[in-house]
Amino acid sequence: MYKQVRRPLAIISVYGVSYLQKRDPLMVACWSVFFPGFGHYLLNQYVRGTLFTLSEVIFNSLSHVNEAIVFSFGGQFEMAKSVLQTRWLYGYLVIFFYCIWSSYRSTILQNKMAGLAEIESEPLQNNILHPLEIQYLEQKSPYTAAIYSFFFPGLGQVYNHRFCLAFYAMFWWWIYVTFSHGYESIFYLFMGNMTHSISILHPHWLLFMPSVMGGSIYHGFITAIEHNRLFKLEQRQHMIERYQNAEVSIFP
Repeated sequence: MYKQVRRPLAIISVYGVSYLQKRDPLMVACWSVFFPGFGHYLLNQYVRGTLFTLSEVIFNSLSHVNEAIVFSFGGQFEMAKSVLQTRWLYGYLVIFFYCIWSSYRSTILQNKMAGLAEIESEPLQNNILHPLEIQYLEQKSPYTAAIYSFFFPGLGQVYNHRFCLAFYAMFWWWIYVTFSHGYESIFYLFMGNMTHSISILHPHWLLFMPSVMGGSIYHGFITAIEHNRLFKLEQRQHMIERYQNAEVSIFP
């Protein structure tokens, strides 16, 4: 059985690979701006990320922030003010800014933890066998993960074996495309009926979709890169441990 160490760099479980990686705090904070919770997903903080993404959808819907944004972009500032529900807006803003600060602070802390874990260089697992799933480190193509996520957010996470996050992303993507009528709009656009294509769109749910797609693509891409790094590191540790004292002469 795998023994828990003090500062592991990565751990494989039935849910996927959780790891420490040095990241740019500003980049993580920016993703929290685009969609609260996404910055925490980049840090492998999936429970916090899920709570924040649910809060974003619920309180954004209750306070009608997306509709206000659409009216503001159209220059209809009075309409924007009229649709906002101020009793929900305050809570939405508090959670929004807390999420940005939390992801920024957590990134700085995890960067320190990653540095210490790299110094201690504890052995990495290569795979685990579980009755529900088999998880392992392997080399992946970051571009393949990104392309999968582009066509349907969540598929890139399936490719990277983050199954719970993949199901969560795919479930919400179906909700967004259903209530925004996004796929129907694309169909009518291809048929040349641009007026009807625009008229059936629901702006509130549509505004979630660019951030969700972009976040899924970026997460799938950098996760594949990190899995490749861990795969090479585990291979190097294994080779050093097994062959450093071997009496093998490559050249006579």
